[in-house]
Amino acid sequence: MIADPFTWLFAQVVRIRNARYDRERAPIYRLRLPVISVGNISVGGSGKTPFVQSLGRWLNAQDIAFDILSRGYGRNSRGVLQVDPAGPAGLYGDEPLLLARTLKAPVFVGEDRYAAGLAAEKFAARSSRPARLHILDDGFQHRRLHRDFDIVLLAHADLRGSLLPFGRLREPLSALARAHAVAAPEDLAALLSKPNIWHIRRRLLLPQPAPTRPLAFCGLAHPRQFWQSLADIGIYPVATYAFGDHHCYKSQDIALLQRLARQHEANGFLTTEKDLVKLDGTRLTPIIAPALVIEVENANTRFQSMLETAGVR
Repeated sequence: MIADPFTWLFAQVVRIRNARYDRERAPIYRLRLPVISVGNISVGGSGKTPFVQSLGRWLNAQDIAFDILSRGYGRNSRGVLQVDPAGPAGLYGDEPLLLARTLKAPVFVGEDRYAAGLAAEKFAARSSRPARLHILDDGFQHRRLHRDFDIVLLAHADLRGSLLPFGRLREPLSALARAHAVAAPEDLAALLSKPNIWHIRRRLLLPQPAPTRPLAFCGLAHPRQFWQSLADIGIYPVATYAFGDHHCYKSQDIALLQRLARQHEANGFLTTEKDLVKLDGTRLTPIIAPALVIEVENANTRFQSMLETAGVR
């Protein structure tokens, strides 16, 4: 019962904040290039980063240059920075570093995404292959930056969730009305009435054969999703261990994992791509990070229409 007044208060704050933007009483800043936002309405676990990877790979295949704007959650720095793919995760955040490494595109982090966008456009002005659009990572609630196309990922848990601070929802389901497209698994999409629903499917791809007796670990908001994804491709670890979301690995964590591996007679480690970028130089071997791929049904048609709506030239 004690959760009700706090949840009600959070809902009022969200409602008032959105109303200010809807009625143009709060400033909205516009960048020169079109902005395509990928976000969600809940805290963690919806697959935003894998979706950005899928979108980025499609853009690369079409030879459409882009950059990525991110808050850089969990980093130990402040201000606007361009991500060095060879740099440390602590400086930029694990997800921006992963995107910079896998997509080979400029990635800028900053608490103020408009300032990050200005830095990206300054970089593009002197680039031999200037970006034609910005991808705003985790941007659905960052309404002070104008966006030309909003994609919102929806997870099963969102339909039965409640608002923060005791639930996982940042906004109520009614916020989906602001989105240009809602990306959801097919069984979930069938429950939605919004017309522009994109059916998506998640799957893991192994870059090489997995160890026969792996120990699996991760630092995710919903680690059970990772364990289930492994089971879906026939991998059953001898043990699992979950750290907190965006966990920053230290020497004692590595020692713990090595000790667990010995206890369970594991012959290797499995983790996520997001975790792997934070483990540069550690002595966890062999270690494999399956890639989480999000496939969009009719991707060519969906993404082409998105570019036209956003005014990408």
